[in-house]
Amino acid sequence: MSTGWDLRTRVLRIPYRDPFRIARDSHGAGAAMSTMVVELRSDRLPGLVGLGEGYPDAYYGETLATMPIVMEALLDAVDPAALDTSSPGAARAALARVGTAFDATIRGHGAAKCALDIALHDLAGRATGVPVHRLLGLPAEIPPTDFTLGLDEPAVVAERARRAGRFPALKIKVGGPADLATLEAVRGVYGGPIRVDANTGWTPGSAAALLPALVRLGVELIEQPFPPRRYDWMRDLQAASPIPIVADESAVLVEDLDALVGIVDGVNVKLAKCGGVGAAARMLARARELGFRTFLGCMEETSVGIAASAAVASLAEWVDLDGCLLLADDPFTGLELGDDCRWRLSDRPGLGVELRAAG
Repeated sequence: MSTGWDLRTRVLRIPYRDPFRIARDSHGAGAAMSTMVVELRSDRLPGLVGLGEGYPDAYYGETLATMPIVMEALLDAVDPAALDTSSPGAARAALARVGTAFDATIRGHGAAKCALDIALHDLAGRATGVPVHRLLGLPAEIPPTDFTLGLDEPAVVAERARRAGRFPALKIKVGGPADLATLEAVRGVYGGPIRVDANTGWTPGSAAALLPALVRLGVELIEQPFPPRRYDWMRDLQAASPIPIVADESAVLVEDLDALVGIVDGVNVKLAKCGGVGAAARMLARARELGFRTFLGCMEETSVGIAASAAVASLAEWVDLDGCLLLADDPFTGLELGDDCRWRLSDRPGLGVELRAAG
């Protein structure tokens, strides 16, 4: 590893509050999630530690085993002197250059890049004394988050929807034989907007059969109904649907966006897919330039990943940043959800998140 960097990694396996399943088996969810949290130090910034997190999804070619190898290669490509923290503006420009260096080193591997990028932003924020959102020149006012319910029996999902009734929108995982029954049951106990996420689990036939009911039930958006490269299927469904279709697995990196113009109305940007805070800010900005409606999503992450995502949430129209709320025990403190279901971006330097003291 490049002299001057000290990277320490830790795998966390944390149970969910409720079992969490999606239509893609490769997601690896169920009773618990596994994520990698990192601590990054630089000999040029003594006494400071940057926290980062990356949630690897095998669907995108990453595992907990690949992440440390890729992160070592990424840090080898960046001299610690490149992280200029002489001012917030200098730090912002330096972080953008580091992101370019990461992308030149290896394509993809968003979770590994994400863990380091978040840690670097946290480190730079702590060094300059400003929170990450201010480091990026973004406001603290962000949209509220929805709350996600995984696949399960309709009555079970409905009961979870009833318990989550305070949230201004619910995202319901679909892609199974009971989709309509589940959505009917949820609508029976919840009156707010419903967002559905099929995680590639539908076919053109099943989507067409469900569409009239989705309109009747007041569904706000349909996320990734088909496999990633089936642009033809997504284009045809969007043409027939008054409900926005939002690409997720089809929109991994910023360079994926151009191919989706005229195909779908919206895109879902996630830090763990695209490579971190800086990459997400650039991807959201580009998506808006191209006329897409923007959705900022997350994986099942601790407060580290969610705080980093919240820093760029002002760039999104819809927000799905509930990953840490799905966990039975989040080991970090500092991130607070307001009564209006908006994450509070504090004035503390960096992410404003710390490991909870033992005991």
